Amino acid sequence: MRHLLSTEDLSRSNAIRILDTAEEMAAVGEREVKKLPTLRGRTVVNLFFEDSTRTRISFEAAAKRLSADVINFAAKGSSVSKGESLKDTAQTLSAMGADAVVIRHWASGAPHRLAATDWIDAAVINAGDGTHEHPTQALLDAFTMRRHWSKLAGTPSAGADLSGMRVAIAGDVLHSRVARSNVWLLRTLGAEVTLVAPPTLLPIGVEKWPCSVSYDLDQTLAGGVDAMMMLRVQGERMNASFFPTTREYSRRWGFDDNRLRALDSLGFKDTIIMHPGPMNRGLEISSAAADSPRSTVLAQVRNGVSIRMAALYLLLSGDTREPAHHANSTHSTPAENTSALVTKESH
Repeated sequence: MRHLLSTEDLSRSNAIRILDTAEEMAAVGEREVKKLPTLRGRTVVNLFFEDSTRTRISFEAAAKRLSADVINFAAKGSSVSKGESLKDTAQTLSAMGADAVVIRHWASGAPHRLAATDWIDAAVINAGDGTHEHPTQALLDAFTMRRHWSKLAGTPSAGADLSGMRVAIAGDVLHSRVARSNVWLLRTLGAEVTLVAPPTLLPIGVEKWPCSVSYDLDQTLAGGVDAMMMLRVQGERMNASFFPTTREYSRRWGFDDNRLRALDSLGFKDTIIMHPGPMNRGLEISSAAADSPRSTVLAQVRNGVSIRMAALYLLLSGDTREPAHHANSTHSTPAENTSALVTKESH
């Protein structure tokens, strides 16, 4: 891998490779000293043209746990607010010796543009571009689901996919880059995906996506789901009225206390409830649902650091080989290399 820009063009082998490497990175977070020397001397720049707290801090924590130097660049209050272009900003970062650029941008396609030009010779990671994609969020969601799915099956997570898992994604799909990235990745990993939303909050052309579409959340739940992901209503991106009232939206498409109880009455004791955050409690999800034992919200935040460590490791460690497919291959995988490093650093 040279860059991580999208889940649509991420192969199954590379997706599983990232998830498996993240399993090794998660072991680092359980140690007393949560640090590896892997990226010592490398520089990671967090280039954020949109406000963010969770994603930026998660990437910063990931880079620092791998011993990389981190530069945080916020467009607000910088030369960008004075009219500096993306090209000029990128070339400035290149002159500073950036090895990886984690970019979040309000314009869809900005990370692809940065990666496709000769403005900068660095790995580019898409941390969210407009309403297009957010690949590391989808990867951490898949990582969380895979751990749950493997635990139910009584099998190890490493090397596993999500075959047979039923995932429903409900809410503001129209403005959600998380939904787009999740649909592509989850299908690549073998899950069955259903989008649930009012017609006004579904994008044009959604019928061509590799998923089913429903307008009835209760009917979808009754049909059986293994993971229920609620999306944030992105009011800041809405320039029109997409539903009558917030009360109406919550009643029809929010995961409230009644739907939480319905999971128990329907006998779906192992269904998990997910949310990419930040949550609008009382709108798309109730506090009871967000704080219930079914909720994976905090696990998703924790797993985000492991996924982003894995992405940075695979892009910057110099090991760009595809996973070994032959039993007699002499090449070790990045996950195996990391495992050996974790073991070595533990002593």
